[in-house]
Amino acid sequence: MSKNVLVPIAQGSEELEAVCIVDVLRRAGAFVTVASVDQLQIIASKGVRLIADCLIEECTGNLYDLIVLPGGMPGAEHLRDSQKLLSMLKQQKNAGRPYAAICAAPAVALYPHGLLDGHRFTCHPNFKSLLKDMTPLDSPVVVDGNLITSRGAGAAVEFSLKLVEQLFGKTKTQEVAKGMVLKNVRRILSA
Repeated sequence: MSKNVLVPIAQGSEELEAVCIVDVLRRAGAFVTVASVDQLQIIASKGVRLIADCLIEECTGNLYDLIVLPGGMPGAEHLRDSQKLLSMLKQQKNAGRPYAAICAAPAVALYPHGLLDGHRFTCHPNFKSLLKDMTPLDSPVVVDGNLITSRGAGAAVEFSLKLVEQLFGKTKTQEVAKGMVLKNVRRILSA
C-alpha cells in the first residue's frame, strides 16, 4: 500500500536534504508531494533551483501519512511562518500521524509552535541556542513516537531511510538501501 508524504519547501530550503528525502521515499514507493509555501520555483539555500509539484494551499484538507520538513536557512523560517503548513503540522501531531524535520527545521520551524514538546529530538548544532528550555540529543537521527528528527545534510540519507522504516518497515528499508548500494544499513535500522 502506497503512503502519501508531504515535503514542504520554501525559498532557502536545503536542497540536499529536500531532494534526498523525496528521492529515498519515492524509491520505497511513497507518493511524495513537494509543496512550496512561496512560489512553485524556489531558489534553495545553495542556489539550486527547485520546482514544487504545487503550492501548499492545494494540500490543505488532504491527509498525509508523513509530513517532512527539510532544513536550510532562511527556508526553515519560511516554513515556520506558513500558517497553512502550521495548521497541517498541528493536525498531523494531534492525530498521532508521523511528522519529521531535519537540520534547522526542528529548532526553527517546529520548536516555536510547541511541536517538539514532550519529545526527544535532535537538530543542527548551530541552532541549539534557539531552544531555551529544551536540549537536543547528540545523535544523527532521533525517533520518538510520531516525531522523527535529524541533525543535517550529512545525515540526510540515514534520516530518509529511517523515514522509510517508519512508513514501510525494515524489509523495505533494506531493499531501498541495497538498491542505493549502502553497506551499513544494519546500524541505521538498529538505531
